[in-house]
Amino acid sequence: MDHRAGPYAEFEAFVAGAAGRLLHVAVLLTAEADPASGAECPVARRLLAGALARTYAHWGRVRGDDPYDDTRRELCVAYARTARRHPAGTGILARLSPPERLVLVLRVYEGVAEEVAAAQLGLTPERVRVLCNRAVSAMRPASGRGAEGAA
Repeated sequence: MDHRAGPYAEFEAFVAGAAGRLLHVAVLLTAEADPASGAECPVARRLLAGALARTYAHWGRVRGDDPYDDTRRELCVAYARTARRHPAGTGILARLSPPERLVLVLRVYEGVAEEVAAAQLGLTPERVRVLCNRAVSAMRPASGRGAEGAA
């Protein structure tokens, strides 16, 4: 029996096309390293593997929608559940709190609408806006801040 036919082949094609970008999202979330560094990033890889496994388990339902969005949602939920257990890495977003990192990655890197991010994270749009603004302020160079700081 050829396992490359049907849903398995569709999932395999999805992973081949989306895994790199999803890994980049996971690395940004975990702040394990600079995503371009090529570091191993075991926590990010573990989160991504779990998200892909959950996507595959529901592939019959997911493949009709956007599997990337579904997998990214799985990845973000897994990160939110486990973020406090892992120390912040040394990546560019390490100085942010896990919720700030999550919102910043969704809103700025992934371009997810505020209302959609709020619904996916179980937050109000106002809370997402506050977290995103705080994260953006924290990422600005210190020389770019006025005397007011990042109020």
